[in-house]
Amino acid sequence: MGDTQVGKAGNAALLHDLLKLNNRLMAPFSTHLAHRYRISLNEFRLLMTIGALGRTASHEVAELTGVNVMSVSRAVATLERHGRVAVVRDESNRRRKWLTLTEEGQRLYDAMRPQTDKVAAYLFDGMDSKDIAALAHLVAGMIARLEAKDASGRSAFLEATRPEGE
Repeated sequence: MGDTQVGKAGNAALLHDLLKLNNRLMAPFSTHLAHRYRISLNEFRLLMTIGALGRTASHEVAELTGVNVMSVSRAVATLERHGRVAVVRDESNRRRKWLTLTEEGQRLYDAMRPQTDKVAAYLFDGMDSKDIAALAHLVAGMIARLEAKDASGRSAFLEATRPEGE
């Protein structure tokens, strides 16, 4: 196997490790929060984002979380149905809907926030601050690459990874 093939195999293995890392990071959510609070992962992500921001719009939540717009829409509808999020149409821009936590949503946010902090503390405690800064830089660069647009305004990532023949 040439260097290129070893590199590609190593990159594929790293990608799988990143996917595994993501799954492992979600384990405390699924083990401790999902059933107790009857909340899906996307609903949790949205609730935590809205709670941190105070007020935001659906498209902004999609951008900040990386969750696609349709999944955000479904999660918002469920959160609203369960009385966790208030949705108010923006009078100056009728296409925009402002999202804020209801009293129940704020209670849930306050109950789940410490779990997020515990996961972060467990993951990063004991790591050198330079390593954390380097990791943050790498992650930001990877996110920027994944969010880049091509000359036509389409996702460069999705266009580059399109299956042959499509």
